[in-house]
Amino acid sequence: MNKSNTAVMCFSDGGGGMDMDAIKLALKLAPYSKIILIAKKGTFIENKKSQYLSKVSLCTVNSNSKLSLNFILKIRSVISQNNIKNVIFFGTSEILPLRFAFLNKDINFIISHGTTKSTSKQDFFHSFLYKNVNYHVSISKHLYKNVEKIFPFGPYTKSKLIYTPVITQELPYTRPKKLTLLHISRIVNGKGQTDAISACEILEKNKIDFEFKIIGEIADDYYEEFMSFYSGCKYKNKIKLLGRFDNIFQFFETSDIFLFPSYGEGLSNSFIEALSTNINIICYNNTVFPEFQNMGFKFDMVDNLNIEKLKEKLLYVAQNLSKTRGQHNANLTKKIFSPQVEVNKYLTILK
Repeated sequence: MNKSNTAVMCFSDGGGGMDMDAIKLALKLAPYSKIILIAKKGTFIENKKSQYLSKVSLCTVNSNSKLSLNFILKIRSVISQNNIKNVIFFGTSEILPLRFAFLNKDINFIISHGTTKSTSKQDFFHSFLYKNVNYHVSISKHLYKNVEKIFPFGPYTKSKLIYTPVITQELPYTRPKKLTLLHISRIVNGKGQTDAISACEILEKNKIDFEFKIIGEIADDYYEEFMSFYSGCKYKNKIKLLGRFDNIFQFFETSDIFLFPSYGEGLSNSFIEALSTNINIICYNNTVFPEFQNMGFKFDMVDNLNIEKLKEKLLYVAQNLSKTRGQHNANLTKKIFSPQVEVNKYLTILK
């Protein structure tokens, strides 16, 4: 690939997940291309720029409406001033103004997809919006199929599968004094924290002493509902809401079971991190999780959204914990989710 300038765009309004994915990719591509990271003002990326962005340039823009003339002109100006040839876009919410911002620009337009979509965009209007997309990049086979079903493809649009790597660590397993469960994810509706807590009832009934550590911040729009559920839990003293941590591997070292009954994932970073530590894992059978088993990873899945089956499996694993953890999942994680493999695949589609 001839070295040319690349913009990594992220306009998410969320709690930082998509923003962090954009930052990580920008930093990994920085040795191969001049990177301009473009984001909304006042969001996670701008707030963390001093911590993460020493190797890339940051440009912030206002985006207060779906079709802002100032937004369009700002993007066109950034592209022209920096001679940008590639744009990697995390998200889809600003696709309308970007369509006009790229008019008459020779842009290799790449969209990275990290979440499952349910509403079809196979209509005339969306066909116009996505006509100039060169590559839809999906981070799992599940999403690859979802993107091809949901999104319109232009005459030159291609679909690519590029797994997103995560930082992994091999850790010694220090068996805790009591059964210790772990869940790592932002606490939002559908991430499975309430199902996981409910499943622990089987441990109470069988008089198994336990502690359940839940790592992640509670979303503002879910706080009241979740805390109402948590407050009504009869064993809430054993459920530890620890908030957000930057270093989560410390919790894997002294935990027995990673209990992750998410209702659906594009590709979960914390799940891959759990695989890399060889912890016992229990999840639902949905979205991307069967794909992990097809890759050769070893963990337990139960019928989707079946809390009774989740309880049964939790009790079985709790009563049959291995004294040591094998290396199988950790070795496979290194092979499949390598940062260099991701970079090499992106370099083949940049111009």
